[in-house]
Amino acid sequence: MGNLIRNEWMKILHRPGTYVMAGLLILAVIASAVITLFINSTFNTDGDEWRQALEAENEQIQMTIQSGEEGFYTPSAEGALAINEYRLDNDIAPNDASSMWTYLENNSFMIALVGLFSIIVASGIVAGEFSWGTVKLLMIRPIARWKILLSKLLTVATFGLSLIGILTVLSLILGVIFFDAGSAVQLTYSNGEVTESNMIPYLMKIYLYNSLDVILLTTMAFMISAVFRNSSLAIGISLFLYFVGGTATGFIAMYYDWAKYSLFANTNLSMYEMGMPLVEGMTMTFSIIMIVIYFSIFVALAFTVFTKRDIAA
Repeated sequence: MGNLIRNEWMKILHRPGTYVMAGLLILAVIASAVITLFINSTFNTDGDEWRQALEAENEQIQMTIQSGEEGFYTPSAEGALAINEYRLDNDIAPNDASSMWTYLENNSFMIALVGLFSIIVASGIVAGEFSWGTVKLLMIRPIARWKILLSKLLTVATFGLSLIGILTVLSLILGVIFFDAGSAVQLTYSNGEVTESNMIPYLMKIYLYNSLDVILLTTMAFMISAVFRNSSLAIGISLFLYFVGGTATGFIAMYYDWAKYSLFANTNLSMYEMGMPLVEGMTMTFSIIMIVIYFSIFVALAFTVFTKRDIAA
């Protein structure tokens, strides 16, 4: 298996597009730092202004709670008020845009770019073998088909993890060099109490949550590539769902409870951190089960079709 994965990596590393993807990701991280530094230099705030901002925000939150208006912000209003009051009472300033932690958290959204590149690689790693006619060379080896396909799936996974590693390490380096240390305290509200935790586990969860869409849609692109032998179809469907699926699911969920069974209703686990599930009654356990089911379906289809296909056809 190790040799198979090594061979797949050699194929990826011999493609100029791989270095273009890595270069674009590095440029995006650097550009994010430059833009953030420019904004901070333009709108620089210091001193105790954060206290005034939190006090003003608390007044607005109290008005929201007292009015009893239904809205997106209402379910988390009590928690936001409690956290703000805890900050004021314990002199814990929130991290602003000049903080390293805020920069790292904002850069987690660049995982969407990693997802784009991973989908492209996953879409071509199987279909490309059929397009180039090299699949028959793979089949004449005394290696089980499922091992060949598994090596490709693991290669896609390690490729995505490598890009996330580049994103994380480079963001951390730039954050340490150019941004303030800020506060490493993360406040959460649960069961009527505010608790303190470290920012590192919190950021790890944020990066994991933002990676779920990438993992599932990359697996789906891999499945389409293996089943239909068409990389363009895999890229088109996967990217369309990647950028539209979440919005469409949120709209459907406003009217139909069955939307909770869709893929995109469950990949955003951060909604449970905020206490705002997409559909009332949804739990994190339910979403994790749905994620495992979808992932299993994609993998099962890919392996079943690939191992039974007539390659000579």
